[in-house]
Amino acid sequence: MDQATDTPLKKTPLNARHRALGARMVPFGGWDMPVEYSGITAEHLAVRERAGLFDVSHMGQIEIAGSNALDAVQRISCNDASKLQIGQAQYSGLLTPAGTFVDDLLVYRLGPQHFMLVVNASHIETDFAVISEGITPAGDAVAVNVSARYALIAVQGPKALEIVQPLTGIDLASMKYYWFAHGEIAHVRGTVSRTGYTGEDGFEIFVPPQQADAVWLALMASGEQFGMIPCGLGARDTLRLEAAMSLHGNDIDDTRTPVEAGLDWIVGWKKDSFVGSDVLKQQKADGTAQKLIGFEMIDRGIGRQGYTLYSGDEAVGVVTSGTQTPYLKKAIGLGYVSAALAVPGTEIDIDIRGRRLKAKVVPTPFYKRTK
Repeated sequence: MDQATDTPLKKTPLNARHRALGARMVPFGGWDMPVEYSGITAEHLAVRERAGLFDVSHMGQIEIAGSNALDAVQRISCNDASKLQIGQAQYSGLLTPAGTFVDDLLVYRLGPQHFMLVVNASHIETDFAVISEGITPAGDAVAVNVSARYALIAVQGPKALEIVQPLTGIDLASMKYYWFAHGEIAHVRGTVSRTGYTGEDGFEIFVPPQQADAVWLALMASGEQFGMIPCGLGARDTLRLEAAMSLHGNDIDDTRTPVEAGLDWIVGWKKDSFVGSDVLKQQKADGTAQKLIGFEMIDRGIGRQGYTLYSGDEAVGVVTSGTQTPYLKKAIGLGYVSAALAVPGTEIDIDIRGRRLKAKVVPTPFYKRTK
């Protein structure tokens, strides 16, 4: 018989601030996190039209260093880290030998042989174990879980640059997407990265945990004139879905490969062997039975995670993410279908609580910001 466990939820350094602001808190990946403050719709629209402030300190950080650190990262990460310059980041995957996702992650190149990987909150310990074992053949490279050294705050939205720039000497306007720099932010030493998970321009700010609240308050004060508001996990999810960004545990997991998920672009096809590479190369050559698609509802209804997708009377796949989007005002989603059906314009049916409702395959992303 399994024993019940009452493991206390972890708290970010900003937990008391969220509660003081009246956030609705929920368990997420073992953490006590804000799901919303003023409402998911209001927070979603603030990010699309102005700016939103997110606490993403639950994310994990793992550093890899040593004279063979690049070889180590190349082995365990499916993207090609050799293309990164110092100060540049990339989206990548930590894969199983079967080519499926252990996790998705960001790879930051801190130095010639020094990297930081940002991983998902619920996978920190698992990822660290997989990475530590996976880099062993590379030689002189050590992985260290440095998650406790960082709080991570994200400012996302078209006003992000105007909000963050007054608080730092880093020239943010000249910083390209997926680049980062070290410096002071609100008189606190940290790192600013032009990255995000919302489909908008924005910055993710790494600072020591003990200074996180001071930086949060400084950002809130700077953003007040622009209408920036604090945002929770609910808006983060609807925003990323509009931008068709995959969520681990929904759209990608240990049963799906980057090729099936339409993430061929995060695979370093010209690299030497890496974990899962043989399977991916075979899939690239032969194709896959299923593909991740975006869909838009035709009939009135919302296709939610786990709902079955049909073509005629045949079950052809499953919804992995779905919502009614506050900005586009459409019911959209992601799901896996037979590869032959993964063509924009194809009509499919979704079993929504016993009723078959029509949807159509559409190109992704659903939303793309104007640059």
